Amino acid sequence: MNRFTLAFRCFFSLLFSGHLSDALLTDLGLTRRPVAPPKPAAPPAPPAPAVRVVDGALQILGILQRDARLIDFLMEDIAPYSDEQVGAAVRELHKQSRETLKRYIHPLPVIDGVEGTYVKAPAGDPNQVKFIGNVPAARPGGGTLRHKGWRAGKMELPAISPKQDVGVLAPAEIEVE
Repeated sequence: MNRFTLAFRCFFSLLFSGHLSDALLTDLGLTRRPVAPPKPAAPPAPPAPAVRVVDGALQILGILQRDARLIDFLMEDIAPYSDEQVGAAVRELHKQSRETLKRYIHPLPVIDGVEGTYVKAPAGDPNQVKFIGNVPAARPGGGTLRHKGWRAGKMELPAISPKQDVGVLAPAEIEVE
């Protein structure tokens, strides 16, 4: 009968106080363990920066500015310059921009065909093809290829630092004398 009484005392002690009293521990022949000080909690990991679609677009625009000075060229008023001067500037801009696109995006044609010839429209994603001209209500099966279109073959942009403001397409340059 003594065990039943002890069991009930333990049950109600745990139920109402959440722990066994010193008297119950003695009756059970147990000793209390020394409580170790709690370890300090590790600081929470910083949240991963949210990647937005616009970040990649701004990043490639910044890379084109860095490598080819594309934004400088587009923002420049070219009206006062002669066609020869503009042509010389565009030739270098074209070369550098093309190299940059090949390095980071590797553009591939949507339809690898000869422009001006008849091609069948690819099945699948309707956004791959834009029909122009006298387009019927139903989706046509093909037509004359006027532009091959472009798709990204790969997208290998450098990692964006969490502290980097992708909105800054090109930092201001200050010369110190």
